Amino acid sequence: MLKAIDPALNADVLYALRAMGHGDDVIICDTNFPADSVARQTVLGKLLRIDNVTAARATRAVLSVMPLDSFVEHPALRMEIVGKPNEIPPVQAEVQAEVDKAEGRSWPMGSIERFAFYDLARKAYCVIVTGERRFYGCFAFKKGVIPPDAA
Repeated sequence: MLKAIDPALNADVLYALRAMGHGDDVIICDTNFPADSVARQTVLGKLLRIDNVTAARATRAVLSVMPLDSFVEHPALRMEIVGKPNEIPPVQAEVQAEVDKAEGRSWPMGSIERFAFYDLARKAYCVIVTGERRFYGCFAFKKGVIPPDAA
């Protein structure tokens, strides 16, 4: 255990989040997502895990150490429900609440069609699979910057 580090963040996830640069994407996905095969195509090239937690809990852990990109309109994206792109299931509402809490303001997620999400995930820095079993618990987060300390 480390002080001020969310205990859900394991060494592999912390390494990847630290290694990412401004504009890199991290994917947080549910157990039904083809995480291993997609992760093999990412920059990191291997699947990361935050087991036994929901997508919202994993999001809280990741956003406790990673800023979102304020240079883009939607630094957080949710996978759209096939045939119902505007519907927000509970799993996505819970993740939205974690995004808002981490950023200290309402910052609505954008949405992305299922197969476009797969394409984005393959180009991401890394994929983190969670223990989320509800459908459409898949999200992309674009890393932002931490400003320098004031002099």
